[in-house]
Amino acid sequence: MTSRDTTAAGASLRLDNALIFDGHSAELREGSILVRDGVILQVGEVDASADRIIDARGGVAVPGLIDAHFHAYGTSLDLLELQSSTLSYVALSAANRLRGALQRGFTTVRDVAGGDAGLAKALREGLLLGPRYLYTGAALSQTGGHGDSHPGDRNLCAHGGDHVTEVVDGVEALRKVVRKRFRSGAHAIKILASGGVVSPTDPLRNPQYSADEIAAVTDEARRRGSYVAAHAYSCEAVVHAVTNGVRTIEHGNLLDRPTADLMREHDAFLVPTLAAYDAMDRRGAELGMAEVSRRKNREVLESGKHAIEIARAAGVQIGFGTDLMGALEDEQLEGLRLQSEADGILNTLRSATSVNAAIIGRDDLGVIRVGAQGDVVLFAGNPFEDASLLWDRHSDRTIVQAGSVVAGPYT
Repeated sequence: MTSRDTTAAGASLRLDNALIFDGHSAELREGSILVRDGVILQVGEVDASADRIIDARGGVAVPGLIDAHFHAYGTSLDLLELQSSTLSYVALSAANRLRGALQRGFTTVRDVAGGDAGLAKALREGLLLGPRYLYTGAALSQTGGHGDSHPGDRNLCAHGGDHVTEVVDGVEALRKVVRKRFRSGAHAIKILASGGVVSPTDPLRNPQYSADEIAAVTDEARRRGSYVAAHAYSCEAVVHAVTNGVRTIEHGNLLDRPTADLMREHDAFLVPTLAAYDAMDRRGAELGMAEVSRRKNREVLESGKHAIEIARAAGVQIGFGTDLMGALEDEQLEGLRLQSEADGILNTLRSATSVNAAIIGRDDLGVIRVGAQGDVVLFAGNPFEDASLLWDRHSDRTIVQAGSVVAGPYT
């Protein structure tokens, strides 16, 4: 690839001689992409000049990637340690995690357990370098549920704050919290509807929250024009969540075909997070992950890929997420490798672009077309021929966000 000119703030950018994956079609289109004022103006035959021109030399351009299960505030695998950390430390750590995600090609992330209006504002104003940022605030957990970090043999009266999870019980209390979240700018609401891997005291498969409690949360979100995402592993938990109005199932590793059929009937999405289980299996012990958590992780590790195959056969729309906590955040690209092994390169790229855009309700993201946001990842080669380009940390990739080159050889 070669480049000429420099990119000034608000200037136009043209990518020439690219093979273009539009986020949907299996057919790559040869041509150029013109971005002005952050928006794609022309695709294919481009008849206008630009302030900066990059020659792709036959490399593949894909829409900016979207991670639909990201944790900016997920600074530790130990929930108790995380909840006792000061918010200033967590936020500074989040800045590094967000910058790393953008440099890998994720121009948008959905933070489904954490984040707040201050972090989002800092990103919008350019105080931090990072992806477009959609947050839910702390995930909602019942007492004794996945988000309740209190060990069973200790009574903890205080901690640093509800950075990633908040314990809220009861219909009226949940309604009030959900209303406050939307008042503060939350994109959606996250609930914890089953046990989890890193939580110390709750069984993995048990459904959590009552039907009335989940229905209250989804009712508030729906009337706000938003939706609810639910952490859920088992079929019982998935059924409990979906039949009470949940729109996206996070993880879903223990899915079976009847449950997948039910998800399709309710137009629910599956957001797999294979990167987390693989990374915890390989690196959990050295990072001090508790044995009970490592044991639960092994239970869901292999079933995760099978769940994707079941969901695909049932016609469920499948997104892409990573769910990486603590030092494991550098494994983000491995999620693309793992999901492609279960679902193929084309489906995986669709999941990380146009399907995730549908999940977050943004038809101007996850696609390369006129009128879409100018978010592009330009590879020096063709990942449809050499899939490792997607997850090789050292592969030559240029990241364009809203028409500005923010990472890669031409920054």
